[in-house]
Amino acid sequence: MVQATSFETERKVISILKVLSESTEPLGSVTIARELERHGIFLSERAIRYHLKITDERDFTQPLGRGGRMLTARGLEELKVALAPEQIGFIHEKLELLAFHTTFNPRKRTGQVPINTSLINRDHYQEAVAVMGTVFQAGLCVSELVATAPEGGKLGSVVVPKGKIGLATVCSVVTNGVLLKAGIPVESRFGGVLEVRDAKPRRFVAIINYAGTSLDPSEQYIRARMTDVGAAAGAGNGKILANFREIPAPSRAVAQEVIDALKEAGISAVYVLGNTSEPVCQIPIGMDRVGMVLLGGLNPVAAAVEAGIEVESIAESGMVDFQQLTSFWQLKV
Repeated sequence: MVQATSFETERKVISILKVLSESTEPLGSVTIARELERHGIFLSERAIRYHLKITDERDFTQPLGRGGRMLTARGLEELKVALAPEQIGFIHEKLELLAFHTTFNPRKRTGQVPINTSLINRDHYQEAVAVMGTVFQAGLCVSELVATAPEGGKLGSVVVPKGKIGLATVCSVVTNGVLLKAGIPVESRFGGVLEVRDAKPRRFVAIINYAGTSLDPSEQYIRARMTDVGAAAGAGNGKILANFREIPAPSRAVAQEVIDALKEAGISAVYVLGNTSEPVCQIPIGMDRVGMVLLGGLNPVAAAVEAGIEVESIAESGMVDFQQLTSFWQLKV
């Protein structure tokens, strides 16, 4: 067993994890060494292989043949914790990067879309699917389109660990990306918990500004059991995950066209589109701005966690091709 206790060793381990987190493909020691050099860190291939043994033992990485490694869910979590002090605003930057990489064309129904990845114990998978079905049926999801992967497979940048099944849901950032490609700048303000009454959005009861956090708000709300998505889907009264965006008022008409095109393609992330300078769900809006509430992509997963099913979720976990997605309802076949 490889022993690793020094600060310098830990620093190198985190640097390697960071390089792996930026790739959706397995990386070998040669590629990792080249990427580390770009950050001013110089390690030999032998040294990298030594540190990769450490990350393998800690279950931070998973070998995928020919010396290639990918980050595991545990590795992603370790990286978040280790980099938290220097990554205030990290989520805001991550959203912008995912929006930039989104190439989805709703009219052609081709291109890359951003996803969230959830890891579910294989023995509880069918139970989770049954619970999530009520949320998809109620329309409290970004899309009914999902992707799955067995253990050893990958969704975005996440490798599915042993004994788990991976479920990818479409991330609401797809809206940012498609609007951006249409020439509309989108300001991502915060992620929150939205109160729903009589199946209609009422007000935000909790918010976390993207610019002030290194962790995804939805992940935090789910862990803290602050949602009641199941009740919102069933009786129309509850608390769901939602995100708040703003766009320039002159772009509203074009934005509506984009939103309609997305809906036709099976993506209905926009829950509320406000009017110029008017408050949306009790959130004030600036002059010549329009507020927009997006449904949280992890709402179905939140309902499963509320039902007592253990699920590990990694929000904004990467990209998949739109053609890789299938209807959630096919999962029950």
